[in-house]
This record gives sequence, structure tokens and C-alpha cells, in this order.
Amino acid sequence: MSPTAPRSPVAIALVTALASFTIVMDTTIVNVALHALAAEFDARLTTIQWVTSAYVLALASVIPAAPWAMGRFGARRVYLSAIGVFVLGSTLAGLAWDAQSLIAFRAFQGFGGGLITPVAMSLVLRAAAAAGGGRQGMLMSLSGLSLLVAPALGPVFGGWLVDEVSWRWMFLVNAPVGALAVVLGARIIPADEPGRAGRLDVPGLLLLSPGFAALIFGLTRANESPDGFAAVDSWLPLLLGLALVGGFVRRALTTRGPLLDLRLLRHRPLALGLVGLLPFVMGYFGSMLLTPMYFQLVRGDTVMESGLMTIQLGLAAGVTMQVAGRLADRVAPRWIVLPGVLLAATGMGWFTLVAEVGAAEWELRTSLALLGVGAGATMMPSITAASRSVGAADVPAASTLLNIGMQLATAVGAAVMAVLLAGRLGGTGEDPAARADAFQGTYGWAVALLLLAAVPAAFLSRRPPARPDAVAGGARSEEAADEASEIR
Repeated sequence: MSPTAPRSPVAIALVTALASFTIVMDTTIVNVALHALAAEFDARLTTIQWVTSAYVLALASVIPAAPWAMGRFGARRVYLSAIGVFVLGSTLAGLAWDAQSLIAFRAFQGFGGGLITPVAMSLVLRAAAAAGGGRQGMLMSLSGLSLLVAPALGPVFGGWLVDEVSWRWMFLVNAPVGALAVVLGARIIPADEPGRAGRLDVPGLLLLSPGFAALIFGLTRANESPDGFAAVDSWLPLLLGLALVGGFVRRALTTRGPLLDLRLLRHRPLALGLVGLLPFVMGYFGSMLLTPMYFQLVRGDTVMESGLMTIQLGLAAGVTMQVAGRLADRVAPRWIVLPGVLLAATGMGWFTLVAEVGAAEWELRTSLALLGVGAGATMMPSITAASRSVGAADVPAASTLLNIGMQLATAVGAAVMAVLLAGRLGGTGEDPAARADAFQGTYGWAVALLLLAAVPAAFLSRRPPARPDAVAGGARSEEAADEASEIR
């Protein structure tokens, strides 16, 4: 394929899905192996926890710079370089000789991983626009397949690697997959010239990145400490993070050329999509963090068995996402996202009710599959509807806003659910029935968060997307009219 030949948007979406799958799979694999790593390095679990925390902190700190980096160096170059950094970090982590070196290499890995998802989303949206529009939903569903499928497959694959091969291959397996993603990306993703990025908003970066990292740190410490959010090393970083992020918001709304243009949230679909995704992501991913623990602590399953019990969730989510993505190009977003949220809440509620010691396996599997169907109909259609409201020049900033929101919601959801569960598990001892009650009480909060996402979903547009052959101006005018009519 020559450098000037037209690229297939579907091929671009599939290539970005490969790299994103590696990122998400890596995170879920590591989560199930923390106890094994603690034993391997003879380290305390609170120390090994930083194998995950250092990665997340590094990832969070680099995401805000994605729009500037794409403008300064070009999206394709940034994307391929980010994959290269991630692969190098993965290889070094697989060769780590003690807990401290592993934590350091995981942080290096996070610097690459943080740029991959927002840049990938921008590449897919640009490819859809270059192809004439009208296929954003389908392309986003292909690119985002890893977001819902990898968390279900990760525990199974990770359990097998830890039990049968070696913990080192949790990281080394990323090298060949990442190398393939770089080769395919260099061949398929079209080259783009750096634009007018302007100066990097260094004060904004020094406010947002440390603020975001402080929030993640505080949430992580709340998860690790027996005092939860009452611990000084939890609430103090949280307050600092909120102050820094608040300072960034004030600067972003008052200065020219901010790091992230928060004025984009004036676009009603973008604001509604982001507001709806926050509680949904908190409830969904927070509950998914607890589910393997439920199967292990209450039912006595092994790591691999617990992963196999949740695999239908990822499969249902992946299949539904492909159908919902295609519908999102023809059907009004309200009539896809709202039923999706309600289905997810129903599945989570059903699982909560039956998650007892002697629960029937078919009920557990069916309720999780229903949750997966709802998640597949909610997340990518929400992102697609949100991103349609901005022009091509604002796509990098919009995709970064969505990614920052989802990363923070994932971290908040995981920490809050873990703290709530830890509080309920205290004093239950080895009693499976008492443990089941603790999980059910915690899952109730996840159901509430999923239902909360139905409120903004009910205010999404009732009109189908503009026709693919509509001119850009006409499409924008139709969208503006739609927003005005909905407000009235």
C-alpha cells in the first residue's frame, strides 16, 4: 500500500483495537496476580499494590497532554511512539529483579499507555470523517471492542499464565502483540502533518496532571488503608487533587490556548455523554473488580474458574457493542443508550439478589450476560453521540476529555467499591454466608450508580444522526436545531 493510497476506516479501527486490547488486557491480568507477585518478591501486599498504582498514576499524568502532542508531532507519530514506549516498559517489567524495579518499569509503561487510548479515538473519528461520515458508531464499536471484552478475558488468561507458565509472561506477552500493532499501524494509519499546536500550556499541565495523579493516589491509599477515606494519606491527597483540578478548571475557562478546552462542554451531546458515562463507568468497572473476588471468597473458585464464570459478560458486551455501534449511525442515541443503561442495571440488580452461597450457576451467568448486553449498548453509543457534536479540529480535545473522565471514573469506582466491601467484610471471618451478604450490600451501590446514568441518558437527542451525505454545515445546523428544540 503506497503512502498516499486511501486507508480503510475499518482497518484503522481494527488496528487501534489491537493496541487498546493489549492495554486493557494488561491491566486486568496484573490485577489478578498481585498475590502471586507478593509471594514471588517476598513483599507486602501494600507494596505490590504499587505495581498497579504506579501504572495508573503515570497513565493519568500523561493523558492531558495528548491533544497538544497530536498537534505538535502528528497523531500517527504519537500513537506509534506511545505503543513503542508501552512495549519497552512491558519488556522491562517482565525482566524485573525485585518489587522496586517492577514498580518503576510499570510507571514507565504507563507513560506510553496513557497516550494510546485518546489518540486511537481521535484517529478513528478522523478516519470516519474522511470517509464521508455516517459510520462513526460502527467504527467506534470496532475500536472500542477491547474496553468491554478484555476485562472479562484478562482474569482467565492471567490465571493461566500465573498458574501454568510464569508471572513474567504477563508482561512479556505484550512485546509481540505490541510489535505487530506498530507494524500494522505504520502501514495502515495515514501519515498526518503536525498542525499548529501552539505553546504547551505548562501552567495548566502542572495543575491538571499532578491534580489527577493526587486524586488517584488518594483513592488508592483509601483502598489500601484499614481506615479507608478517613486516613490522612487518603483525604489529604484527595483535597490537594481537588484544589489543583479546580485551579485548572478556572484557568481553562479564562485563558487563551488552555491545555484542554473545557468550553467544548457547551456542546450539549458532549456534556450529556460525559455526565452519563461517569456514574455508569464507576458502577460497571467498580463492580467488575469485585466479581472475581466474590467467586473466590464466597464460592471457593480458583482464579481461572472465577474468570471463566464471568467470560460470558465480555462476550455479550462485545457482540452487543457491534450491533449497537451500527444502530448508533441510524437511530437516535436516546433510544439505544437509555435501554442499555436500564438493561445493565437490571442485570446487576439480578446478580446482586442471587449472589449467595448456594446461588444457581445459570442465574449468575445469565444475570452477568444481561449486564454485558446493557454495557455494550451504553458505552460506545454514548461516546459516539458525544463526539459527533464537535468539529474535526476539536476531536483530539473532545476524545481526551472523554478519556480523562472515564479513567477517573474507573479509579473512583474501583476504590469506592473496594473500600465499601472492605468495611462490610470486616468481622465476617471465614463464614461464606456473611461474606455473601457483604458482597450483596456493596453491589447495591453499583446498581444505584448504573441507574443514575439513566437520568442524562433520558435527555440525549431523540433525532437520528444526520445523513452521511449531508454537508457538514447542514449536519451541524441540524444538530444545533435539535439541541435548541430539546432545551425548549
